[in-house]
Amino acid sequence: MKINGEAYRTIWLAADGWSVDVIDQTRLPHEFVVVPLKSMEDAARAILTMQVRGAPLIGATAAYGLAMAIREDASDEAIDRASAYLAKQRPTAINLRWALDEMLRAVLNLPRADRVAAAYARAAQICDDDVETCRLIGVHGKALIDDIAKTKGGARVEVLTHCNAGWLACVDWGTATSPIYQAHDAGVPLHVWVDETRPRNQGASLTAYELGSHGVPHTIVVDNAGGHLMQHGRVDLVIVGTDRVAANGDVANKIGTYLKALAAKDNGVPFYVALPHSTIDWTLAEGMSIPIEERSGDEVLKMPGRLPDGTVVTVEIAAPGSPAGNPAFDVTPARLVTGFITERGVCPATREGLLSLYPERAND
Repeated sequence: MKINGEAYRTIWLAADGWSVDVIDQTRLPHEFVVVPLKSMEDAARAILTMQVRGAPLIGATAAYGLAMAIREDASDEAIDRASAYLAKQRPTAINLRWALDEMLRAVLNLPRADRVAAAYARAAQICDDDVETCRLIGVHGKALIDDIAKTKGGARVEVLTHCNAGWLACVDWGTATSPIYQAHDAGVPLHVWVDETRPRNQGASLTAYELGSHGVPHTIVVDNAGGHLMQHGRVDLVIVGTDRVAANGDVANKIGTYLKALAAKDNGVPFYVALPHSTIDWTLAEGMSIPIEERSGDEVLKMPGRLPDGTVVTVEIAAPGSPAGNPAFDVTPARLVTGFITERGVCPATREGLLSLYPERAND
């Protein structure tokens, strides 16, 4: 994907060959800032503070964080400590644990002298694989958009999305946005309704930023407008991402996703979830067992913004003294999901549907 005409990934190896650079997403959309991560602690902090966010990118950052830790100390004990520390930064996204497990498999059976090179190679492969995975999600999702476009006789396809499951949430392309980008680039007329996604406004600040940078027509709407738009026939399909999918098809995603799924079901609007294989948690039978991250109430009580003079400030928006709860995710039952868009194709949101694409997981 491009910003101001220049192609970027969200994370890349720095010129020194061992640290990594990332786009600081807490500064978007008002400032485009690249920050270096030079240690495992830097990577952990970037994940926790959401300088990097989105399940696939969290996993990629953790992979490089572990590689930097191994560069400092390649002993089994140090690797185990670093992996455990990184894993606890964000509990809901399964990609974090998946990426760390992949890294451990790549290095622990090797002599210590070989572990650093193997760690960096596996981290780079995780990033490259994510790019190709997201591209393929776009190929399969574009077919759904194409089908709707044919039925509309040239009228634009109206897509609603929630939070940011774009290239900023991955290494490139995105999950929910990859079909949108590929359809747009192929000349399919479309328009995206972008949920603002309170409390961190990842839709208004990140999804709108990247769609605008790529030239995709879009409109930001408040979170509570989705049902209204569906009632009036102004949404053809919903595509969202996910941070974890249970084996039965239940979906954990940014808070508010469940309400969109309910509105879509009530109005007969297809509701699709785009996901890579690394987001499926085959160890969980159902979604209500997924741990839900509770974040600081300050995210609800305060909001950053830019003043007319360009200064970026944070202001209080709520009644002084009132407490705030801030569950970061909710669980959408599989019965509300029309289907999954994966790198292997589209399937029903059921265990059987998932196994039709991933038969090798039948015994998990």
